[in-house]
Amino acid sequence: MKSLSVTLVLLSFILSSFFLQYGTADSSTTYAPSVCDSKCGVRCLNAGVKDRCLKYCGLCCQQCKCVPSGTYGNKSECPCYRDKLNSKGKSKCP
Repeated sequence: MKSLSVTLVLLSFILSSFFLQYGTADSSTTYAPSVCDSKCGVRCLNAGVKDRCLKYCGLCCQQCKCVPSGTYGNKSECPCYRDKLNSKGKSKCP
């Protein structure tokens, strides 16, 4: 039952992403949490630790106002997202 719920939530993220525009928003635009949730749902679709991926992707999305397309790579689409580092000097954003 729980896996069915998780599957339905992920499916809704994927379907909603088709109706949202990918790419970088201008700096005056604020991203609603639902926009970040749907974009990060797609970004973290294949992540090994989905809850951690969604958490950090959401933080990066709110700060950078963009999320790279796809489930991995493409970070050149969003330099802010690409350049955020954690305290160990590794990429903060998944």
